[in-house]
Amino acid sequence: MTEVESVHRERAIALDRMAMDPPIDTVVGLLANQALSSPDREFLRFAEGSWTFGEIDDWTSRLAQRLVSEDRVRAGDRVAIMLPNVVQWPIAWLAILKAGGVAVPVNSSYQRADLEFVLRDSGARVMFTDADHIPLVEEVRAANGDLGDVRIVEAASRSALAQYPGDRPEVTISGETLANLQYTSGTTGFPKACMLTHDYWVRLGWICASTAGLGADDVALTSQPFSYMDPQWNTSLCLTIGAPLVVLPRFSASGFMADVRRHRATFCYVLGSMPTLLFKQAPSPRDRDNDLRLVLCSAIPVALHAQLEQRWGAPWREIFGMTESGTDLVSLPESTADVGSGRLGQPVPTKQVRVVDPEGRDVAEGESGELITSGRPMMLGYWNRPEDTAQVLRDGWLHTGDVAVREAESYRLVGRIKDMVRRGGENIASAEVERVLERDDTVVAAAVVGVPDELFGEEVKAFVQLAPGVEESRATAERISAAARNQLARFKVPRYVEFVADFPRTPSERVSKPALKARSAERPGTTYDLQPPRTAGNDNDRSQA
Repeated sequence: MTEVESVHRERAIALDRMAMDPPIDTVVGLLANQALSSPDREFLRFAEGSWTFGEIDDWTSRLAQRLVSEDRVRAGDRVAIMLPNVVQWPIAWLAILKAGGVAVPVNSSYQRADLEFVLRDSGARVMFTDADHIPLVEEVRAANGDLGDVRIVEAASRSALAQYPGDRPEVTISGETLANLQYTSGTTGFPKACMLTHDYWVRLGWICASTAGLGADDVALTSQPFSYMDPQWNTSLCLTIGAPLVVLPRFSASGFMADVRRHRATFCYVLGSMPTLLFKQAPSPRDRDNDLRLVLCSAIPVALHAQLEQRWGAPWREIFGMTESGTDLVSLPESTADVGSGRLGQPVPTKQVRVVDPEGRDVAEGESGELITSGRPMMLGYWNRPEDTAQVLRDGWLHTGDVAVREAESYRLVGRIKDMVRRGGENIASAEVERVLERDDTVVAAAVVGVPDELFGEEVKAFVQLAPGVEESRATAERISAAARNQLARFKVPRYVEFVADFPRTPSERVSKPALKARSAERPGTTYDLQPPRTAGNDNDRSQA
């Protein structure tokens, strides 16, 4: 048997294994298993230190005992976590689950209105936080009578819990037990909370381990905020395979690859603008001096895909999913033909995927429609929002809101149903135009929106963040537009260009277009109108404030 045949055989075995139910169906069961079989193996590595599976199991059991005995947390009670990327975050999460509670992650950058909403919406009456955030929580409690009884629990050290038993509380927990109220990013108003079970997190780890061929000899690394789902499923992954998880304080494009080298990471997941920002760092002779075996990414820039692999010497593969559905599609490590194609790969064995028209009928191969998915993992629904749940979960299928095209055995995203520009009779996917603009070496990131137009209904406007040292001028706007005109149909080329210093972003590092539009309306910059005059004497070749 050749090496290639051996790889394919091992992959087939792994995929068959993935289709089965995981042998352990709860997050706390995964931790208990690792603490029993490998108590001295490293589990969590933060800037402030590292801890073994045995140490984390003991620490979280004692904290869970404290939650039950002092804070009166009972099965199903919601407990909020508002902390930065410190070890106390996963400690709080695992302790809440051991106590039978439901974790409510809160972005540590939230201000008063966001925090009030999440606490009120979730019904959390206990909250883990730190000294930096206590003043904000106290302000919220004092200003809202219905939140005045929220109890603050400061993130405790392991030694401070020595008086509590080291055995986890006797609480019945199964795969169907609710684990998280995971709030979505909320780009179109206040967020909704996805109800996620233990099975959801266990299957995410199980699927990633099987798909990527990861094991105990690997080292995973994450830099996203722990309140977002990525570090949480990375935790589940490492609990599944018995490997360490390295958690960085935050994402830094200039320091990320140095951290990958220093920690000898073999696997990481990135998303949003991260690949582009990483690639636009100055090349280094040490770029390929790393231990990476695989990078999974959502929305790899198509034009940069091959160069990303070449620069860092590791395969980059697409993985598609949502908070609502976990993982749906993945490109396997050996799928080299997917590089630079924009393809998302195949459905994971526990999922079915379809592309449908507005009436729910399957469209033909090569035609665009909404991507819908069914199977496990899947959220139970949105917390306290039955109408929103019924809108997206219909007859067992989750309607993603993404426009996709089925190509043979794979799928390719076109854009979001709600992120399209309707110019005349044409639908323009913002994501397609953004990808083209970001191929320019002088463009760090771009965001495309529709703006009102008397003739066409909407026109295409691009907000563009330039690389340091590039002049924000009409000449630059015209050069970027000319390059895009060589790659896009004429009607898709942005008529308007506005340069920005940065973008407002969601916790998942996606551009918040509602916030971007609001900022532009409140503090408008110079907008360059690049369309030639429509009629003689109608001079559109000017910049507008």
